[in-house]
Amino acid sequence: MKKVLLTGSEGFIGGYVVKELLEQGYKVVGIDNLSKYGQVIRNHSKDSNYEFVEGDVKDRALVKKLLKDCDYLIAGAAMIGGISYFHEFEYDLLSENEKIISSTIDTAIEVKNESNKLKRVVYLSSSMVFESTTIYPTQESDLSKIPPPISSYGFQKLAVEYFARSAYSQYGLEYSIARPFNAVGIGEVKAKTKKDLTESSKKLALSHVVPDLILKTLNYNGKLEILGKGNQIRHYTYGEDLAKGIVLLLDHEKAKNNDFNLSTSKSTTVLELADLIFKKIHPNEIPNYEFVDAFKYDVQKRIPSTEKAKSLLGYDATTSLSEMLDIVIPWIKEAKDKDYF
Repeated sequence: MKKVLLTGSEGFIGGYVVKELLEQGYKVVGIDNLSKYGQVIRNHSKDSNYEFVEGDVKDRALVKKLLKDCDYLIAGAAMIGGISYFHEFEYDLLSENEKIISSTIDTAIEVKNESNKLKRVVYLSSSMVFESTTIYPTQESDLSKIPPPISSYGFQKLAVEYFARSAYSQYGLEYSIARPFNAVGIGEVKAKTKKDLTESSKKLALSHVVPDLILKTLNYNGKLEILGKGNQIRHYTYGEDLAKGIVLLLDHEKAKNNDFNLSTSKSTTVLELADLIFKKIHPNEIPNYEFVDAFKYDVQKRIPSTEKAKSLLGYDATTSLSEMLDIVIPWIKEAKDKDYF
């Protein structure tokens, strides 16, 4: 049985990845310091092929102990608490995430040199590396043609990709890069922070617009706030679909030392999303939208090309937005009642 170490295993995407790994027959070790959500109990938590270790991925001795008998590493740990972090913790985010990735990959290089058992590292990047693009749909190869991201989060995710390529170039550490687009799913609650947020950062306290709009719609009292003009374009992709793509990168020959956009091919505006959510929650009402100033790092378009993953890997994110919402809305209703938000 192949064994995988997943850093950031208790995060939003991490939970889906653990589930997919177990379903694919992998033995999984997860490490997380629980700094974002705290302890999260999931259906796979007691699976005999899953071992969870609470710890800091910057603890190289601990990570080395966990990684030494693993075939693969998925580097998913990162400090990210939603748009609030982009505003309030720009330096902390950049500094901490650099420490996380450098420590993780330094340890991976050491483990590989000692045993050569570690076959590949899958790095979780982000669609935010394309933050400054004006090329649509954005292909993976366009990364070298566009300006760097302007947000510290996007810039650091771009740095993660440089870690991947440099570790292979100098040390032969095989890699694959996953760029998830606009993840949607269950399991995301408001991230913990150590300081009060300003009013501007409270505009979007959750990491993703979907749960934010669902909560606003559940609390609808005659006015629904939309950030910006609502014409921002996104590709909302189900967490299970993203996890399938991430796991596919572990041992697919054509994923070796390669990078992939993982996304649905369907474009949706924020206003289209808001309309769909509102109709599902208040089917007999007409929404009254209030358009307010968008936040600083509001990317107007995220439109990826999905052809590379489809043609080389046979990967396709097929879950529709309506299907995602039918899963996520009831979960958020229940989570709201339990005061998770």
